[in-house]
Amino acid sequence: MRFRLGLTGSIGMGKSQTAGFFAEAGCPVWDADAAVHRLYAAGGAAVAAIGAAFPQAIVDGAVSREALREVIAADSTALKRLESIVHPLVRADRAEFDRTHPEAIGVFDIPLLYETGSETEFDAVACVTIPEDIQRERVLARGTMSAEDLDRILARQMPNAEKCARADFVITTDTLDHARAQVQAVLKEIERRIDA
Repeated sequence: MRFRLGLTGSIGMGKSQTAGFFAEAGCPVWDADAAVHRLYAAGGAAVAAIGAAFPQAIVDGAVSREALREVIAADSTALKRLESIVHPLVRADRAEFDRTHPEAIGVFDIPLLYETGSETEFDAVACVTIPEDIQRERVLARGTMSAEDLDRILARQMPNAEKCARADFVITTDTLDHARAQVQAVLKEIERRIDA
């Protein structure tokens, strides 16, 4: 791959939509969340190992995220053990994607890019952002989690301001047109760097 762009941002910031704009522009996009879904599905590479560590998390031959959440809530060591199983498998999935897209500007959609120390593996990092009040409004409007759930997730993530300060590019997702225009500007700059 001739250029690897890490794409990150906290929950509700518009990262998936932004990844879609990169895909629209012709960039292959690797999605960490989608990789985890593949690993957790029946027959997925993580099922046996997670089943050995947390048998109660396997339902109908697949990893149940709901059951895993309950395990993690009840056992303070569970998250670290789970990460030690899943992170190497996710990295292997990403390496395979990288290998099969050698000529592209590849975009790697990784919510916990900075939290996992993965930023050093990329040529540049783009962080999506939106004001905190809009972030909360977006997430809670989905109806899939409570304000307390959101607060728990945010407490485990690096603060948005720090992510933005560390990123090479910041994309504000206030409107779709503005976000798409910023994606185009990022790609122009990457092409400029490649050609330099």
